[in-house]
Amino acid sequence: MSPISRRIFIVVLLLAGAGFVRLGFWQLDRLRERRQANRTAAQAQQASPLRLPEGLGSLSNPTNRRIEAVGRYDRANEILVRGQVLNGLPGIHVVTPLRLDGSDTAVLVNRGFVPAPDAVTADTKGLDEEGRQPVAGVALPMQEGGGRPINRRGQVTWGRLDRQALAQQIPYPILPFYVLQVPDSALPTLPRRIAPPPLDDGPHLNYAVQWFLFATMAVVFAIVVVARGNRMPRAPS
Repeated sequence: MSPISRRIFIVVLLLAGAGFVRLGFWQLDRLRERRQANRTAAQAQQASPLRLPEGLGSLSNPTNRRIEAVGRYDRANEILVRGQVLNGLPGIHVVTPLRLDGSDTAVLVNRGFVPAPDAVTADTKGLDEEGRQPVAGVALPMQEGGGRPINRRGQVTWGRLDRQALAQQIPYPILPFYVLQVPDSALPTLPRRIAPPPLDDGPHLNYAVQWFLFATMAVVFAIVVVARGNRMPRAPS
């Protein structure tokens, strides 16, 4: 390797190391943000449950708040969310509007997971829960945009719960969040209820450690290249 090539290679290694360090600190920032969000979520979950429809007038930001609702499911306006996985098994989520007692408003309830080999089309027959139903779960936010429906073999599925699109499709008011119904042995086997997302650190700390290791390796390689260059015999003048 010529001296010029060696210098270029060293500069590239040092620049890569600096980039890896930046990515490591970015992951640490993500970790701090996640821990703050976890603290906020834990406080919300520890609060007393918000009961619907009685608590409709006190809704501000119910995200991660425990919800207890009573109403009747409207399967005619049910939403199927494709591309889901549970324990390595592909499937869909079944989200059904719950028409709240004594109100013209409904809340969407994620009743759980149904297996589907292609994660798009599934047999949803026999999933009726008729009559007046009590629902216990956790309030989670819906997203805005990107939830385009597709029709495959006569079954319409959505990429995600798109609040704006669903508000236009469902013929009555819906609340701006959905309820993830928590598992209960008294509920039917299918849809399989899903536990709320865990309040943990996620992968950010591991990713930060990996980026710092890559930065260290880049610097070490640069030092090795410099050392080898210094040991090379110089041409006689």
